[in-house]
Amino acid sequence: MTRIDFHFNTPEKLVYACRLVRKVMRSGSKTVVFCSEHEPLERLDRLLWTFSDRDFLPHVQVHDPLAPETPIVLATGAVDTPHHDVLVNIGAQTPPIFSRFERVVELVSTEEADRAAARERWRFYRDRGYPMNRHDCAERH
Repeated sequence: MTRIDFHFNTPEKLVYACRLVRKVMRSGSKTVVFCSEHEPLERLDRLLWTFSDRDFLPHVQVHDPLAPETPIVLATGAVDTPHHDVLVNIGAQTPPIFSRFERVVELVSTEEADRAAARERWRFYRDRGYPMNRHDCAERH
């Protein structure tokens, strides 16, 4: 069954996403970053190229022919993905493809609208019996 991790109070959500996918890639797993809206994924796409001078974070859109060989794939909508290790959700909606993955990481900023949407996703997963973990990023500082 898919394991769900909520990372609350993420500072600079997209920068946090870059650090997270770098960590997942270094562990040997592959990541799909999901958002139901295109604009945040486009911003993340640009940020992944400039995020770190010391790291190369290879990534492509889900429909790219190189997606099966690329460790980080960006996706929107109910699409078939080449990887099923880790799904990182940077959006407000529950990813329609979440149950295909071993692990889902829900990123939640400190903005109230983002927190409210996260509460709805939390209830959705909880009501369906998924194992869930909560990580408060504010406690790390």
